[in-house]
Amino acid sequence: MTEIEIDKLHEECGVFGIFGHPDASRLSYLGLYALQHRGQESCGIVASDGSELRLERAMGHVSDAFNQTHLDRLRGPSAIGHVRYSTAGEVSILEAQPFLVNCQHGQIAVCHNGNLPFAKEERQRLERDGAIFSSTSDTEVVLHGVARSVENCS
Repeated sequence: MTEIEIDKLHEECGVFGIFGHPDASRLSYLGLYALQHRGQESCGIVASDGSELRLERAMGHVSDAFNQTHLDRLRGPSAIGHVRYSTAGEVSILEAQPFLVNCQHGQIAVCHNGNLPFAKEERQRLERDGAIFSSTSDTEVVLHGVARSVENCS
């Protein structure tokens, strides 16, 4: 490797979260805007008001994807957000994070940065056991693991 190659940014995606602030989704929006250089393919925010999770996701830049109406729907003192730069999987709204699901434990939202080394084999095992996936993302494997857990998640 040359010195120029070593000096390049090697960033993948961006994750931002806020807990305990009444404007969590707006602060998450600003955090994702600041992290936009880490991913310009898609973005999303999930907010919690303590009883319900709400999701907004879109393709493209944060400033184009979210407006006042979107942020008004994302009520609550907690939020997580994600900007995507694909390192694996397809380019589609189905790959945009965070992911939000309903399962036996209630609503769960997850976003993460990077690739999971066990994801391919675990996905194959889950599919053999009847799991259905809606994306090619490693993150969905984590959601299946939590959803299928017999442990009490509350």
